[in-house]
Amino acid sequence: MQNVKRLVQWSRAPFISAVAAFLLVGCQSAKDQSVVKITVTKTTPAVAAPAVPAAAGLPIRIDAGSTTPYTDSNGNTWLPDQGFADGDVVDRGNDVQIANTKDPGIYRTEHYGMTEFSCKLPNGKYIVKLHFAETYVNITGSGQRVFTFNVAGQEFNDFDVYAKAGGAKRAYVETVNVNITNGKLEISFTSNTDSPEINGIEIIPGS
Repeated sequence: MQNVKRLVQWSRAPFISAVAAFLLVGCQSAKDQSVVKITVTKTTPAVAAPAVPAAAGLPIRIDAGSTTPYTDSNGNTWLPDQGFADGDVVDRGNDVQIANTKDPGIYRTEHYGMTEFSCKLPNGKYIVKLHFAETYVNITGSGQRVFTFNVAGQEFNDFDVYAKAGGAKRAYVETVNVNITNGKLEISFTSNTDSPEINGIEIIPGS
C-alpha cells in the first residue's frame, strides 16, 4: 500500500511541473506580445506634415526652400526647409535683389504650394513671424497671388504678398502672437489665386 502511495506521489510531480512550466510560458508570451503592440504604437505617425521637433531648440528659425542652414546678419542660425506638407521649393539665386531687409538670402528661397506647416512645441505663448517676398517673375501686380493661412486658429484671409510688401522683391514680415495648448504649432495654407508661398518662419518664446 505504501508503494502505491509513493507511486501516486511520484507521478504527480512531473504533472505539476509541466503545468507550472506551461503557465510560465503563457505569461512570457503575453508579455512579449504587449511589448510588440507598444512598439507599433510608438512608430505610427501622429501628423500628416513632418513636424519640426521642439528638441531643435528655441527660438526655431526655418529658411523655407533652403537645403542648407543659413546664418543671418545677427548671427542667428536658420534651419533648412522642413515641417511642411505638400508643395515644392525653389531657389531664385544670389543675383535676386531683395529690398526692405538686411538678410536677402532668406527671401531668395521659398516653399510654395504647401497645405500645412507643423512644429512640436511645449505649451505656452509664442511670437510667430512669417517672412514673405514676391519673387516669381510672372507675378507683376496685386491680386495675382492671393491665399489664406491660419496660424494656431488665427485666420488671415485673402493675403496678397505683392500688396502687403508694396511690390515685388520686397520683404514683408507678418507677426502673430499665439498660445499653444496642444503641444504643436499648426499653420494651414489655402490657395485663392495661384499657390501660397512663404520664405521663412520664426518661432520665438513669448511672455
